[in-house]
Amino acid sequence: MMKYEVVIGLEIHVQIKTKTKMFTSAPYQYGAEPNTLTDAVVLGLPGTLPVLNYEAIERCAQLGLMLGCEIAEVCKWDRKNYFYPDSPKNYQLTQNEQPLCIGGSVEIELPGSARNIEGEHRWVQLNRIHLEEDPGKLSHTAFDSLIDFNRAGVPLAEIVTEPDLNSSEEAVAFLNALRNLIVFAGISDCDMEKGQMRCDANVSLRPKGSDVLGTRTEMKNLNSISNVKASIEYEIKRQAKLLDAGESVTQETRRWDASKNSSFSLRSKEEAHDYRYFPDPDLMPDTMDRNIVQSLKEALPERPFDRQRRYQEKYSLPYTITSVLCADRELSDFFESALKNHDSPKAIANYLVNDLLRELSAHSEVGDSALSISDTKMKPECIAELVEVVESGIISKQIAKEVFSEMFVSGESPKVIIEKKDLSQNNDNSEIEALCLEAIANNPKAVAQFREGNSKAINALKGPIMKATKGKANPATLDALLQKLIQASE
Repeated sequence: MMKYEVVIGLEIHVQIKTKTKMFTSAPYQYGAEPNTLTDAVVLGLPGTLPVLNYEAIERCAQLGLMLGCEIAEVCKWDRKNYFYPDSPKNYQLTQNEQPLCIGGSVEIELPGSARNIEGEHRWVQLNRIHLEEDPGKLSHTAFDSLIDFNRAGVPLAEIVTEPDLNSSEEAVAFLNALRNLIVFAGISDCDMEKGQMRCDANVSLRPKGSDVLGTRTEMKNLNSISNVKASIEYEIKRQAKLLDAGESVTQETRRWDASKNSSFSLRSKEEAHDYRYFPDPDLMPDTMDRNIVQSLKEALPERPFDRQRRYQEKYSLPYTITSVLCADRELSDFFESALKNHDSPKAIANYLVNDLLRELSAHSEVGDSALSISDTKMKPECIAELVEVVESGIISKQIAKEVFSEMFVSGESPKVIIEKKDLSQNNDNSEIEALCLEAIANNPKAVAQFREGNSKAINALKGPIMKATKGKANPATLDALLQKLIQASE
């Protein structure tokens, strides 16, 4: 492969989160009974006229702003003509000549290494983002082909990259970064299992050092990031084998078969003229109000990588923590809300990334997706209060784990739980000193090892004391007292 350069361009279809479809008031909901979310417009019945969903326009414009696109002054609707059973009108409404969003770029993080877990960052250039309507869903059985028009007419944003990716790893990094950006902005949930995000991958090879693009093939409707990676890697090997044998690559659309880990030819690749595009006569061009565009821009959330850099610089949080926090807007918003109640970023972040995510996973039903923070009773101020009571010595870190688990289930504040269960640390030095003297007398071997310089030997003495106090002894007080008593007994 060293003699070839891989060139990849992606086309990503993202379902815009709206209550109704692109050109009608018909609703959409995943999982509804087949063909129950349709109307005359969706089915393309004679005499029907489309009515534009302006919320979809604004959300797509907001996506473009999130990705640094130029928002067009005017966008226009075109008919993309093709005959296929899942397209009831025999054409698709799209934006061919004048898309809503032009240019733009996406910051990606390449895979890290053993020495540096954080990978290199670079920007992938976009060509455009345009709006269009989704076709229906076609399912094939042994004897029949079934059509469900529930999805037909759902607003889609098609994000088209430049041929600016050079490996399957870069394609994966791009999709992960793009999905995180879109979810952060609340434009789509991007659940690939529900068809809310689908990808077409255009792959070509050219001789190393050449600036002429090779013949490309398109992998169509890839419905998972793992399938995108596997199909690109397969296509690279397939094309390289053809070129090595002196054969040419055919421009075509191919279908990925994940069960066989291979692809097969679907049809020859269409060109733009094959679709006979022409302006839709029922929809006027849309003029984008600059004031609305500005208000959409001002409402944008902070981009995930920008937020991650801020956390690292302002709070000195490590990459391992920030990469988890900033992969989930709900989690990072929760972190910021907790910080407003108690300024201890490292401790709060650790509870969220370790304890909270563990509890969410443990309480999720088998086979279902993990619970989200909004599914729990826990509040940001409770996390802040827990950190505060640990730092003030009211409870130990060990007891805090018990408090956290109770807090997750009940939603009660740490102080209420501590009082109810009598979990406050025992700071009675006379009682603890008696227990320390007993532990020293019962374990002369550990005492001898500690005197010989093995500082960890003191843990053997602390264990029985913590057990006797049910974990309520202050660890710092206990450690200092044991050392003092051992030295005094020499």
